[in-house]
Amino acid sequence: MDKIVRAISEDGLVKIAVADTRGIVERARNIHKTLPVITAALGRTLTAASIIGNDLKSGGASVTVRINGGGPAGTVLAVSDNEGNVRGYVQVTAVDLPLRGDGKLDVGAAVGKDGTLTVIKDIGLKEPYVGSVRIVSGEIAEDFTLYFTESEQTPSAVALGVLVDTDQSVLAAGGYVAQLMPGAADDIAARLEENVIKAGAITGMLQSGMSAEQIAEKVLAGFSPRILSAEPVEYRCACSRDKVVAALLSIGKAELEDMASSGENTEITCQFCDKIYSFTPDEIGRLTEAE
Repeated sequence: MDKIVRAISEDGLVKIAVADTRGIVERARNIHKTLPVITAALGRTLTAASIIGNDLKSGGASVTVRINGGGPAGTVLAVSDNEGNVRGYVQVTAVDLPLRGDGKLDVGAAVGKDGTLTVIKDIGLKEPYVGSVRIVSGEIAEDFTLYFTESEQTPSAVALGVLVDTDQSVLAAGGYVAQLMPGAADDIAARLEENVIKAGAITGMLQSGMSAEQIAEKVLAGFSPRILSAEPVEYRCACSRDKVVAALLSIGKAELEDMASSGENTEITCQFCDKIYSFTPDEIGRLTEAE
């Protein structure tokens, strides 16, 4: 079961959120038929969005993460609700690149470095919060580290990873965001950085069988961490026929009349879950009457 675990140090100066998202990423791979490097890019983005969304307090709040670095993958997008349930897509799913020199998937080359990472938080206010930073590596974790530091003024250590098997299925996926709270001295930052280096890759910890709780305790070793919560998360699409109807109504009466007069069914595919909604010419015609 996918989940997000949150913990805090005994002195309250370091907090961490750890996500195990193998199921979410495998579900996304199956929906979008992604090749491995795109599975990794989308999986890392979904994991980050889930962690950020799960931290939103207000009911009905949501976060949208959009990454476009000018690479062959195009736009990578993920949307999470305030519980951490997430959905997403990649503009180009069939990108196939050589492995990096260290044998790892070249996510940075797929995403690109010429563009921005944008986070949009809608917490029910008149205007959503929008934070945007330049992409520094395209590997996504480093880019989120910059986002938290520059846009939220919170020094953070971000780890995101997806391990893909030889059959292209997802072996392990997850990530963590460890953050220094106001008042944390330089020595605390140094100790946390040392812990992050010792902990190693997030996928290695997950593949070895470590739970999200154990990963939180390892990254916060020496800080006497206390587990605050452990909540299930999943890949969850919010589409519905009513929402598709609303979208159709928004395109205007003239275009709806053209669709109805074609004599053919109109099919609308959800970009997040690939569900197809079909409308007959008569149904489209009735929508023009509702306009």
